[in-house]
Amino acid sequence: MTLRTPTRHRLQQHLGVTPPISTHESNDREKEVTVTLMEELHRQKMFESEEESKTREIVLGRVASLVKKFVYKVGLNRGLSEQAALAAGGKIFTFGSYRLGVHSSGSDIDTLCVVPKHVSREDFYDVFEPMLRDFEGVSECSGVPEAFVPIIKTKIQGVAIDFLVARLNLASIPDDLSLRDDNLLKNLDDRCVRSLNGSRVVDEILRLVPNVSVYRDALRCIKLWAQRRAIYSNINGFLGGVAWAISVARICQLYPNATAGAIVSRFFIVMYRWSWPLPVLLKQIEEGPLQQVRVWNPKLYPGDRSHRMPIITPAYPAMCSTHNVTESTKTIMVDEFKRGADIVDKVIVGTAQWSELFQKHDFFHKYRHYLQVIASTGDADLQLKWSGTVESKLRQLVMKLEHVESLTLAHPFIKGFDQTLYCLNEDEVRQSASGDPSDAVLRRKKADMEGKEGASIIYTTTFYVGLAVERKQPGSTGTRRLDIWYPTTEFTKLVKLWEKYDESTMGIVVRHIKSSSLPDHVFDAGERQPKPTLKRPKTSKANDKSEKEPTDLPNKKRKASLGPSELQSVEQQILESSSVPTNPPAPSSNLEAHPAVRIVYSSSGLPVDAPSMAPPPLRFDEATPVPRGTEVR
Repeated sequence: MTLRTPTRHRLQQHLGVTPPISTHESNDREKEVTVTLMEELHRQKMFESEEESKTREIVLGRVASLVKKFVYKVGLNRGLSEQAALAAGGKIFTFGSYRLGVHSSGSDIDTLCVVPKHVSREDFYDVFEPMLRDFEGVSECSGVPEAFVPIIKTKIQGVAIDFLVARLNLASIPDDLSLRDDNLLKNLDDRCVRSLNGSRVVDEILRLVPNVSVYRDALRCIKLWAQRRAIYSNINGFLGGVAWAISVARICQLYPNATAGAIVSRFFIVMYRWSWPLPVLLKQIEEGPLQQVRVWNPKLYPGDRSHRMPIITPAYPAMCSTHNVTESTKTIMVDEFKRGADIVDKVIVGTAQWSELFQKHDFFHKYRHYLQVIASTGDADLQLKWSGTVESKLRQLVMKLEHVESLTLAHPFIKGFDQTLYCLNEDEVRQSASGDPSDAVLRRKKADMEGKEGASIIYTTTFYVGLAVERKQPGSTGTRRLDIWYPTTEFTKLVKLWEKYDESTMGIVVRHIKSSSLPDHVFDAGERQPKPTLKRPKTSKANDKSEKEPTDLPNKKRKASLGPSELQSVEQQILESSSVPTNPPAPSSNLEAHPAVRIVYSSSGLPVDAPSMAPPPLRFDEATPVPRGTEVR
């Protein structure tokens, strides 16, 4: 389908819940910085090659045929005749960055498998996943059925594909099926509705932006920025692809004739000044005819009132694409909006380059204290499932940490670090599974294990949470106690509730680690700063210094609850204050704790022993080397 640039007549009937802030075209300087922005995006390899584009098309064609074979196979198992099983069809729909037209080299393809009513979600994992594993060119395949939106992650011919499934109440799926009809949602469960919404939302976004070409260029910029700043991850409590896409689309609605560079500038200013939890909407929320389908409504549903940064999907039924955002991740993103606004303002006046906007995050330099969450198994395929399950629950740990006294912020990193470790004995296995492999294990190759009795392979995935500790109040004396036993213990209990959890083959360890003890592999080559050789001397002026050093704390004000009738007027007030770009405040100071903070294990803490695991079979007993009570000076 060819997407046409909108005409002036179309713009007369404005897109969005409010009229545009400005319909003027961008000035000459904004046009100039748009040219330099596109040059920078090409330097950053945000556009794929023609060869890679053709490979994607070939892979998607093969996948479309495989889905039909999957539906056919299940049909025969259900007792359908061969003719009926063949006629049942099956179809794939792409969504996400690929469908939006903003994918880059190496990015994955979000793919929805639409199947008829005789195919169940269990068939998706019991039949389709094994078929994928045996599919020619597949190098990875891992299903996470317990995820909020059940998914299978795979890589085919080097192309990463995330599969979702939706079971329609139809006997067959024709090749010309369109998903725009709301009646297709009848008699579907919540998971199928969420899966269908991915494709329906993307189509609606493209319909609601005034200029698709400008929108795509601006979105490419914001995606790259969010990825470099490590705030692109829905599962970890930041904004995911859909939320970023909706946010940029809203700015395009407010400035329908602006260039991509101007849209990026307005994006940071408006998002920084946004009065959360006021929702971001591309159109008015529609109730719709389906009684069993839930529509986002903070007045009706208490859970919707708890959303901290609601960005609402435009397709029926309206849903919050940012339900995973925590108070900590909200604080981090708002801080990044401030930084982005400041840099782009300098770009426009000619005192900075676009490359500064895309500088790498400083997560592993920002805090003195971190939590390591280590998921481990002895099987590569099992590790993909287990680590995916642990990652999907990580935000629960963050939310529990936010309630710990003296912790001002819990900052989750957006990805885990995978290691394959070759161990020769039980002690090495124990150390590796607890996140402390020896140098000998780190250097060892697979060939070094050949012929060694008792040797085994350990697969680990390590996630990190940065901890910002409240500064010591002026005049206070003694030791502050930081109790993180409850949130860490509850988290380990939560992940072990996974129905496929097996303590004999899976390990989960949570432990505190200082920044000086971070492993080298979390840094790029040459990035790690030299370790200090001298300890900081204690002086009587420490408290005086803490008085002079400002700190930004998470905003813990009571959140307002807004109904649909109040949204337009409140949003208009925000937009009016953002209509004229000004120099935004400089980014807030580092949220890290006072340099003198020290965390130590108390005698009442849990045992620091690593998991007991003896091959074969590999065994991971419960181990959570995190103190019951820690002391902070």
